[in-house]
Amino acid sequence: MKLICIFHQNQTPEQKNRVFQGISSFTLHIIAMLLMLCDHLWATILFQYDWLTWVGRLAYPIFAFMLVEGYFHTHNLKKYMGRLLFWAILSEIPFNLMYGGGLIYPFHQNVLWTFILGLLCITAIEKTRNKGKPLLTMIVFLLLAVVGYLLGFIAMVDYFGYGVLIILVFYLFRGRKWWCLLGQFVGLFWINVMLIGGLSVPVQILGHEIFIVQQSMACLALVPIWLYTGKQGPHNKIIQTCFYAFYPVHILILSLVALL
Repeated sequence: MKLICIFHQNQTPEQKNRVFQGISSFTLHIIAMLLMLCDHLWATILFQYDWLTWVGRLAYPIFAFMLVEGYFHTHNLKKYMGRLLFWAILSEIPFNLMYGGGLIYPFHQNVLWTFILGLLCITAIEKTRNKGKPLLTMIVFLLLAVVGYLLGFIAMVDYFGYGVLIILVFYLFRGRKWWCLLGQFVGLFWINVMLIGGLSVPVQILGHEIFIVQQSMACLALVPIWLYTGKQGPHNKIIQTCFYAFYPVHILILSLVALL
């Protein structure tokens, strides 16, 4: 029994002629960036608009999903890891300005460090899986899930150990089979609602008061994720650099506006 779902998409000519064919990697990145911008606008200069952070809850799962896809589609894992490391270092000062109001803030690290932790876990698991020993692979997966979870808290990366677990959920249930999609939903719900929890808001539905956990909005990220076709869309070095640069640049701009 394989640890990971395998999905091969074969489109018929009739399917290719449809007006809407799903979402490419390019479009998914744009959606995630806009959602992240909403959250950071709330965190810096528009904190009176709570809906911005509610919407922003959808951003991280999309980025986590794309990280896993990036692992399986990259032609050079070392360069991929190197890019993440470079931008993680470059993003630290803007992130410190946003969260700590100064150049140094050792109590919270930017989200790219979370991605690096997740990517290291995936790399180690894949090396074990390639040996063709399913039981050993499962043991290694569980051990690294625990280690990644603990390191996320020790290093105080963004989303802490929960962020690493979300990455591993998308790795474990990668594919389009029904049980993969179910696993993604259950995994996101468990991590965001049961583990992270946090703020909940009462909502009246048919005369009954129901409390909705803010973090549960992250589960809605599965809508654009499930519309992903596996296609890359527009891509070149300039676009790739813009995607990476967006993170520190928009945080720096918002932080400076907030401070000034």
